[in-house]
Amino acid sequence: MSGGLPTRDAIVATAGESIARGSKSFAAASRLFDRRTRERAWLLYAWCRACDDIADGQDHGQAKHVVTDAEAEERLEAIRVRTAAALEGRWVGDPAFDALRIVVEETGMPHRLVWDVVEGFALDAAGWRPRSEADLFKYSYHVAGAVGCMMAVVMGVSPHDQQVLDRACDLGLAFQLANIARDIEADDRIGRCYLPEEWLVEMDIPPGEHVKPHFRQRLTVLARRLAKCAACYEDSARGGTLALSFRSAWAVLAAAGIYGAIARKVSSIGDHAWDHRVTIGRIEKLGWIARAWWQALRRKQLYSGTERPAFLWQRPR
Repeated sequence: MSGGLPTRDAIVATAGESIARGSKSFAAASRLFDRRTRERAWLLYAWCRACDDIADGQDHGQAKHVVTDAEAEERLEAIRVRTAAALEGRWVGDPAFDALRIVVEETGMPHRLVWDVVEGFALDAAGWRPRSEADLFKYSYHVAGAVGCMMAVVMGVSPHDQQVLDRACDLGLAFQLANIARDIEADDRIGRCYLPEEWLVEMDIPPGEHVKPHFRQRLTVLARRLAKCAACYEDSARGGTLALSFRSAWAVLAAAGIYGAIARKVSSIGDHAWDHRVTIGRIEKLGWIARAWWQALRRKQLYSGTERPAFLWQRPR
């Protein structure tokens, strides 16, 4: 404590506990960073995790109670107020939001990226659902692509380097599309659906009926479409690792492999992908970490000259 306030080390330690509880995959990948980058990644994760938990009435992703429509706006306002205080450089008194204050101060993080992420929580609070594929990517940007850009800044990328930020955004989109494919049934249980309405119409699936057993084969087609999209964004993201240090590239490539494996597993399991939550085991994660070491070592040979496909969604500038 310093003058009654928690020290940076104390807030980092709390953030480390948060990522260990909230995401074993991200926790494993973060260990590959150098110490300074790892701590900042933990600080950023702690804020993202706290916002998600506040918005959804959860504790590190585990449901505590169902958030009513009336509560949703109040919770969103709490996120906005605490985030604004952190961005103003004030102590918030909440370790996760003080973590944001620290990482923004230390990295020169553009405030716009922070508010872009908050906008994702606003979309959920409003019960928003995507009508088109472009809507799906827009939502995925706000809840994950913008976080990818923030992580790039944490790793030392200039906030003005738009080309590298595009690749970082692509990785966030790949992660989110994998999550959506994996969590279709779980999202439906809390009244959410991130499959574009146009996709459901194309497959002749009535609104709210997509998880019914007799539509399972059609749902599998859409999940595989998500996995294919995720793979495109994952491939594009790898081209951005040339701008990173070896250890940061190693961590990014490991995370890409682990999350890409989730999407590929959902696709390969097919109609039974939602019988149990798809996970990646410890041995498989270690395999991706080892493979990513080799990829990071040879990233100039593997990814140099990799063009970002023009058909990929363009993030807002």
